[in-house]
Amino acid sequence: MEEQWNQAVLVLGGTPNDAAADLTRRYEEPHRLYHNTSHVLAVLRAAREIADVTSREWAILTLAICAHDVIYDARPGDDERASAAWARTQLSSSGVAAHHVEQVASLVLATLGHQSDDPLAHVLLDADLSILGSAPEVYDAYAVAVRAEYSAVSESSWRQGRSKVLRSLLDRADLFRTPQAISRWDALARENLRRELSTLREDSPKS
Repeated sequence: MEEQWNQAVLVLGGTPNDAAADLTRRYEEPHRLYHNTSHVLAVLRAAREIADVTSREWAILTLAICAHDVIYDARPGDDERASAAWARTQLSSSGVAAHHVEQVASLVLATLGHQSDDPLAHVLLDADLSILGSAPEVYDAYAVAVRAEYSAVSESSWRQGRSKVLRSLLDRADLFRTPQAISRWDALARENLRRELSTLREDSPKS
């Protein structure tokens, strides 16, 4: 991850600073059971599978992927905005041109609602959701890890909130936006989402 960050900074005309080391430090925080270095590397691999971009666009995508969860305290909205601010500060201090800095920050902010008209954002968002289309046992491990990250949330509140998220994903006609992601992950993602939603209902405490 550090090497890919620094290489992307160089491609965009900047000079690497200590941001890459800070990325590693933050993604290795003990409360991160899913949103950690392994997640970032998985998103980078998934993005590479589906991206058809120039080297400069790939550099922008790489920086956004590396930064998109750099601040993570299980506070949706606040985390994304703080991560975008971190990216702005670090890239500006590295000498990356302001318009590239804003492109990266905009991509990070696109993960807040997972909606965007930017083709580069489509690649990032699809790669970020690629875990949904993984093998059932991989998906189940992801679901357990995310639940553990929200351990402070009561079981009933978790079930209610998680079920709402799953239903909102299933209701989307465009769960994935790029043709490559649709063909790779859409069908299995919907199966996994339906299966988890059914489990949440079946295991709910009876009144």
